[in-house]
Parts: sequence; C-alpha cells; structure tokens
Amino acid sequence: HVQLVESGGGSVQTGGSLRLSCAASGDTISKYCMAWFRQDTAKGREAVASIDTDGNAKYADSVKGRFTISKDGAKNTLHLQMNSVKPEDSDVYICAADFCTNVRWGNEYYYRGQGTQVTVSS
Repeated sequence: HVQLVESGGGSVQTGGSLRLSCAASGDTISKYCMAWFRQDTAKGREAVASIDTDGNAKYADSVKGRFTISKDGAKNTLHLQMNSVKPEDSDVYICAADFCTNVRWGNEYYYRGQGTQVTVSS
C-alpha cells in the first residue's frame, strides 16, 4: 500500500504560481500511474493531470499549457507546478495513485491523499 500526503497549497493571486507536492511512503511511486484531481462541493471531482510509469503526461483542457505534473523518483514525490493561476483553479487538490492497468482518464484512483487547499484571489 502507498500512503500519500499533499502539501504546498495556499493562497495566491491571479496570474501567480504555486507548486504542490505529494510525498509517498510505503511503496515507490515508480510502480504507479499518478494523478492530481481537484474537488469542491459545487463542481465535484475533476481530473487535472496524470503521469504514467514512462513519464507520459495528460492534462485537462482547462489547465493545459499552465500546469505541469512531474515525478521525483529519488524523493518518491509527485509535483504539480501551477502557473498563471485563475480564480477558477481554486479547489482542494488531491494526489492519487493506482496501477496503470486499472486507470482511465477521469476515473477514480485507488490510493488518494487528503488534499491540499488552493485559493486564487482576483
């Protein structure tokens, strides 16, 4: 089992940047497809970005060109670099992991963290 703990959330102004981190323990992230979701009570859950074991990334159209997902194998950590943020990016961001044979874009991942809040002010 892999445990995931997010950090790096906070408040940022429109147009600013934020870097989220997801520290994994209990297993190595190199074995998993990893993803970032965002969720709030009004909009529900949305897949933001994913990365497979070969490093291939996918992004939601709403964040393409602004967000970058990456893995640091040495630190067993997943990152999400958020640039040019907008108020509509405000949400709880959740890190997730699952075996690649189990995942499809937008579907739930088995292992999830508790989330970190991102608030973008205009």
